[in-house]
Amino acid sequence: MRRRRLLGALSAAGAAGLAGCTDLFDLRPSQRAAPPLVEDRPDAVYYPTHVEGMQMSGMAKASGYACAFAYTYPHRFWLLTGTHTNTVEIADDDTMHVMPVVWHAASGRMLTDVSLNVTAMRDGEEVVSNRPWPMLSQPMGWHFGDNVSLPGDGTYDVTVDVGEPATRRTGALRNPPSLSFDFTLDYSTRKLNEVSFTRLSEKQGTRGAVDHMEMGMLPSSRAPAPSALPGTALGSASTGDAVVVATVLDDATRFGGSDSQSYLAVSPRTPYNRYPLPRMGLSATIAGETRDLTETLDPALGSHYGVVLDAPPRAVTLHVDTPPQFARHEGYETAFIEMPDRTLGE
Repeated sequence: MRRRRLLGALSAAGAAGLAGCTDLFDLRPSQRAAPPLVEDRPDAVYYPTHVEGMQMSGMAKASGYACAFAYTYPHRFWLLTGTHTNTVEIADDDTMHVMPVVWHAASGRMLTDVSLNVTAMRDGEEVVSNRPWPMLSQPMGWHFGDNVSLPGDGTYDVTVDVGEPATRRTGALRNPPSLSFDFTLDYSTRKLNEVSFTRLSEKQGTRGAVDHMEMGMLPSSRAPAPSALPGTALGSASTGDAVVVATVLDDATRFGGSDSQSYLAVSPRTPYNRYPLPRMGLSATIAGETRDLTETLDPALGSHYGVVLDAPPRAVTLHVDTPPQFARHEGYETAFIEMPDRTLGE
């Protein structure tokens, strides 16, 4: 399963380093190929065989939103359809992995509920049009990405068009304008070869995760810490190696209810790096009644799933009807698939 190629020739402001990695050694450019996968990988988040740095381009702004591009070496990733994973291997003509990110500037919330269309022009001619996959990686977190094949070194004019939201939005995120971002970006093989490539010599295949990479021009893609969530905490649990946190707000007005109703918000996230897990199907059994939860993007709660209730619940049993439907970088492809029910509260 491959999408059309995105021509993502990017100029670099510099290679970003990786924080918190130990037992690492750098490889020469000729050695920068995806190592064999570890056998018997856990059904959980695990350290990948290697991590790459990235080259970061400039940032574009439009109508209160922002877009940035990054790129690194091509690498394998996994697509998920239902509970079935499909490996996307590195093709012979792949030259880089491109990673655009779009967010709401004021709140810093990453847009997890849209699709992107990227077109690239060279010398006035459209070279490639592509819709990159929604994707999650350990160092970077949420982004859109794909391996791409470039026709050569040179300058490319790239336009990123953002699709309509596929989920409910609240507050300042409601009714977003049509968004389009333009970049004039240079690419050279020399710049790509400046990106670091580091093997995890001892940790690969063991449970854990590479630390989140801090990128100065980008907001963090982490979910709010449980203590930072508004409302009254209902508890947390782990399922499929995801951490699920629930809170109850005493005013449901901005979620389509009234100020006399309650709002149950469920925030699934990865362990270790606390990245949100969008594009799930969730329901909850409350006092014997099962209710669907609506995926929502909210400035305070971030990406979450919620339902308006007439009274605050004492306990809820959560059901994962569909696991997160996004592409995964190595280290996430075996997690968040089989996700048993969990009960939170009394």
